[in-house]
Amino acid sequence: MKNLSILVLEDEPFQRLIAVTALRQLGLVNIHEAEDGASALSLLKSCGGVDIAFCDLRMAGMDGAAFLRHASQAGVIRSVILSSEVEPELRQATIAMIRCLGLDFLGDLGKPFDMQRAAGLLERHAALPARIEAFTTTSAPPTLEEILEGLAQGEFEPFFQPKVCMESGELHGAEVLARWRHPQRGLLSPGHFLPVMERHGLIDRLFWQLVEQGLELQQELARSGRQVNLAFNIHPRQLGNLDIAERVGLALESAGLPGSGLTFELTENGLVEAPAASLESLVRLRLMGCGLAMDDFGAGYSSLDRLCELPFSQVKLDAAFVRKLNNQPRSRAIISSAVAMADAMDLTLVVEGVETNEQRDRLLSLGCKVAQGFLFARPLDRSSFRNLLANHPQPGIH
Repeated sequence: MKNLSILVLEDEPFQRLIAVTALRQLGLVNIHEAEDGASALSLLKSCGGVDIAFCDLRMAGMDGAAFLRHASQAGVIRSVILSSEVEPELRQATIAMIRCLGLDFLGDLGKPFDMQRAAGLLERHAALPARIEAFTTTSAPPTLEEILEGLAQGEFEPFFQPKVCMESGELHGAEVLARWRHPQRGLLSPGHFLPVMERHGLIDRLFWQLVEQGLELQQELARSGRQVNLAFNIHPRQLGNLDIAERVGLALESAGLPGSGLTFELTENGLVEAPAASLESLVRLRLMGCGLAMDDFGAGYSSLDRLCELPFSQVKLDAAFVRKLNNQPRSRAIISSAVAMADAMDLTLVVEGVETNEQRDRLLSLGCKVAQGFLFARPLDRSSFRNLLANHPQPGIH
């Protein structure tokens, strides 16, 4: 941790002094400080960037939000710790923005500066997997030609984010997330390439590349007696293609794997857009033994109706309810109701977005069992995920 490079972006001199002094007491020596976003950007470009930015939001001139956008585009920071007094709703929107920018959000320090909490947040950065720089000095999105070349060269790969039993630590499987290991731009998250893929009808091609690689991993694990359920996000337009179930079946047969090893996640809003033919595809996938999850439950408008109509086996509660646990009592009521509903309908409830031990403890007290989030693991590449599995016992049948 002592080798970390830090930026303290704070417009109030006394608060900035407190933060810098506390960080030095933690043994950190590579500390930069700035009073506004513009001077911070100039400083970071001259020094080559930092690992972590402690960022205030309300500042004269360029505010914290604008600074984070410019810093992410320039590739001069990797992780962010918020240190600002703002309303809860504004704070949550900022956190969402940070993640959309492809930056690692380590936590919210608030004010005044708490050295013990700061040390804990810095440890989160140390636990992050190493990664290739995801940004260059240009913010231009990749072109269609780049994406087609990346697909042809096999540059897109699955990352795996575990679903974990909060009480025992057992793995219940993992969600498969797309990443692009671009030869020049580095490791890119979906926000950089999915919009272009959607516009040009390339989602299906990406989907099958991820499924193929996921099945290869399952075959490898099966040879050592290990099974892990992998969940793939599926676009509503794909369900309108009646051969999707047949292709899944052929892929499973060729790999010699059971359908129970796969789950397909659909967003609630996406189901509203899905054509009538999607019902047949969903039924056929369930007949094969595949799981079906409603993703981001509660974020749309027809959750309960769709749960009655479609053959779901799992519900993933939207992360927004977890983020509001501390300041919105109604969120706790909704989570408790979701637990009761899932139990009554014999569905597995997976809570998304769990980031702190406090959230985990609150969720356990509300009856939640399975969760997904940065507290347990960030999305891992294939090698890191295999290592994680090697350190976890084979879970029982749930």
